Amino acid sequence: MNARFLIGAALFAISAPVFAQDVAITNATVAIGDGSEPVTGATVVIRAGRVVAAGPGVAVPAGIEAIDGTGKWVTPGLFAAMTALGLSDADGVEESNDRSARTSPFSAALDVAPALNPASQHVQVARGGGITRASVFSQPQSSIFGGQGAVVDLGADPRMLIRPRAFQLVSLGENGARIAGGSRTSAHALLRNALREARQYGSDARITGGGDHSEIETGDDIPVDTRLLDTATRRGEDVLLTRFDAAALVPVVNGAQALYVDVERASDIRSVLALKGEFPRLRLVLVGASEGWMVARELAAAGVPVIANAMNDLPSSFEQMAATQSNVGRMVRAGVKVAIGGLAGTTGDQPRNLPQYAGNMVALTKVPGATGLSWGEAFAAISSVPAEISGQGGRAGVLGAGAAGDLVVWDGDPLEVTSAPERVFIDGVEQPRDNHQTGLRDRYRDLDTSDLPKAYGR
Repeated sequence: MNARFLIGAALFAISAPVFAQDVAITNATVAIGDGSEPVTGATVVIRAGRVVAAGPGVAVPAGIEAIDGTGKWVTPGLFAAMTALGLSDADGVEESNDRSARTSPFSAALDVAPALNPASQHVQVARGGGITRASVFSQPQSSIFGGQGAVVDLGADPRMLIRPRAFQLVSLGENGARIAGGSRTSAHALLRNALREARQYGSDARITGGGDHSEIETGDDIPVDTRLLDTATRRGEDVLLTRFDAAALVPVVNGAQALYVDVERASDIRSVLALKGEFPRLRLVLVGASEGWMVARELAAAGVPVIANAMNDLPSSFEQMAATQSNVGRMVRAGVKVAIGGLAGTTGDQPRNLPQYAGNMVALTKVPGATGLSWGEAFAAISSVPAEISGQGGRAGVLGAGAAGDLVVWDGDPLEVTSAPERVFIDGVEQPRDNHQTGLRDRYRDLDTSDLPKAYGR
């Protein structure tokens, strides 16, 4: 066999698509992910990359590989909301870190999609922890707008992006005030002005639509006439947004793109909800909301979902004076749709720790005076609920018929810190769980000096 043939075969193996597996896992404890409690002795069937059926009494179709899940737990893949997965390689190396654009002339027009790196070690570590999908955002720095976030999967292939420009992020509260000039009044003035500019930008016939002109994409089939954009006088001389930023906000004011608002204080949350009076088509999602429990009924009445860090329980800032671990439980009891997320990747605050955070919500139910979540509610808060908030409801985070074939086989209760994934599937394809951390573990676990790098040789 000649060398040319071997090289060609290797290149084919690298480029050839990985096909979904038809597989059934039987006799396992199965959590559907929809808020219901796990059931024992159940079966999950996946065919052609999709869930066919899950639950007790499910028959295994002929010709499908059956895996005995006795003693195992099977769940949908976890959905990590509001992460920086794929945006950095080494956080301390600025050139490899695309988490924020500190000196960019653009704001709302920023789009994380071109910067995503599916080979990032952060992605591999999260996948090994049972996370199969995530929403990714860019942190606001030079403006209160962070730009357009995306929904991704963590499969070991080059196709990471599921939905680009899935949402727009804006920072209010203390962080937004700092960026905007030192005051919440400035931050709100900037936000309302930007939304007004975008509304005018999208409705002015002199600027958008009509005629045989080139167009730029602003999301969800909203065209913008680029030939007319270059004339600043058509928008007025006092505009604050670049034409690209204004175009990026058109889907927000039209309700085609969700507006994620990073806010913590109860009074700030009320101010955000009041925006619906002037911009009724806004689809709001709150991020943070440490004092959300204080306005839970208002959030529920407005139908505004929340992505919260469940363990924020200390007044680390003046806007978190009423922070409590019961925040998530109280909001859920009031009827608010709440996902546990915002674990961007700092020490002890990584996306792979989502099951531990959810487990703590279950433990709170046994603490006198505290408000926690049932097991099913807690697991849904890291699977189906964040998927729904991101626009992936019914397709991710749940083992329902027709959903993506994302599932995780655990060696025990996934909300216990002693449990770990044994197998991870994304779209029916079994995924590798190794990463740089597992490689270091395997190298040094037996203390065999022959495994030391050559630099340590004597």
